[in-house]
Amino acid sequence: MKKQIELFIPPEKLYEEGFYRYIVSRKLGISPDEINAIVPVRKSIDARKAPVFHMSVEVYIGEQPSKDKPKYVYNPVNAKKKVIIVGFGPSGIYAALRLIELGIKPIILERGKDIQTRRRDLRYLQREKIVNPDSNYCFGEGGAGTYSDGKLYTRAVKRGNVSKVLEIFVQHGANPDVMIETHPHIGSNKLPKIIAAVRQTILNAGGEIHYGSRVTDLMIRGKKIKGVVVNSNQEIFGDAVILAAGHSARDIFYLLDSKKIKVEAKPFAMGVRIEHPQALINEIQYHTKVKPENLPSANYGLSSNVDGAGVYSFCMCPGGIIVPAMTSPGEIVVNGMSMARRDSPFANSGLVVEIKEDDWKTQEGDSPFGALMLQQNLERHAFKIAGSSLSAPAQKATDFTEGKFSQTMPKTSYIPGVTSVRLDEELPSFIVKRLKIALKDFNRKMRGYLSEEAILVGVESRTSSPVRVPRDRETFMHVEVNGLFPCGEGAGYAGGIVSSAIDGENCADAVGRFLS
Repeated sequence: MKKQIELFIPPEKLYEEGFYRYIVSRKLGISPDEINAIVPVRKSIDARKAPVFHMSVEVYIGEQPSKDKPKYVYNPVNAKKKVIIVGFGPSGIYAALRLIELGIKPIILERGKDIQTRRRDLRYLQREKIVNPDSNYCFGEGGAGTYSDGKLYTRAVKRGNVSKVLEIFVQHGANPDVMIETHPHIGSNKLPKIIAAVRQTILNAGGEIHYGSRVTDLMIRGKKIKGVVVNSNQEIFGDAVILAAGHSARDIFYLLDSKKIKVEAKPFAMGVRIEHPQALINEIQYHTKVKPENLPSANYGLSSNVDGAGVYSFCMCPGGIIVPAMTSPGEIVVNGMSMARRDSPFANSGLVVEIKEDDWKTQEGDSPFGALMLQQNLERHAFKIAGSSLSAPAQKATDFTEGKFSQTMPKTSYIPGVTSVRLDEELPSFIVKRLKIALKDFNRKMRGYLSEEAILVGVESRTSSPVRVPRDRETFMHVEVNGLFPCGEGAGYAGGIVSSAIDGENCADAVGRFLS
């Protein structure tokens, strides 16, 4: 017999098996000896009062749980059907895996480098302050999510099989706890080995992966795509093309437009990164100055509505650092990442404003690239006012709301350093107004959030793509080009690792139907 029950576990008892048996036996009115196994199926933290772990568990009485774990098999494929995948981020990875399941050969074209070489380029970026346009925090094997904490939380549960996405990660080396955590994450130090294992799975099955392969042209005959041109001189043919280039591949958007392939501006969000001491966030969230044993670094999620526009925290990184996420020289973009242990003394999060059509039309006019130009201009302006190659413009959160220059600056995790500027004067007025109101609202929800210790670092602008590549809702194919399947964040249909992975699977299934 199996029963599922809810438990509340004090942090200090989290790893005491005897305590679980005791409270489960009391709850079910049975002897502890009758319990064969207690298997957690969901775990979250309830910190409304004294923090406790809220656990959903399956209790096995008179039987044992199955030891069978989901196993996805990737048999060798032949070359009868070949599909080009542009980009090797989450959507491209999961599209390739799904194509292999369908017996279709994936040919992956990644403009960046393999995961090991990419890590060296990131160290060079931090040390020498020189941006490699093809190998950075956004481009390279694994995509942008590889160096953004590896968050696996998603609201896209109706779009596809979230459990399968997580199970594939576990099959390739992720901690099995990602299957039960409410807000699972892998960590930027753990993801590279997992991505390398996925790469080997694809290669073992007969898939191809080509690094340093930037798509520079599309081969279109009539209304049908036949293949792509790589690095301006190499033609690669396929039966279909999955376009999974990521939210920062601006050259792809302009390429599509030059080929008279429809693209359109879409709402996105941008603003700043806010950074606090992690100890302060722990104190606010856990209601104690000393974090109890076994509790992770505290996180948060905040949102507000100002003048009909959303303002919200994004990609919150407890125990994390702020990193330079620009993809071209002459711009400043920041993002956040955490290691698996989340043990940095800093907590950071995007603090972004919803950018609507009226916002970019007022600034940039009515163009498919109006939202992108607003994004790009903000990044270039941030570089100009910071005054050095990768230094980021920054301001104390309290000074931002009060309209003052920050004479001193709190410590920050951002290695290239920050430059004190009046962000409240340099950012677009509609962003400033909404951020000021939201910060005060967030401080009411989290007392102490608007603190002298909090620093705003600009700019956080790559939350999602400001361009959509329109596709048919049923076929997932571009509305004008037969055989072209826009996919993932870069096409405007996902946000984050899991939703991108799901969209990759969905596009691969659509390709399977197209080729059948």
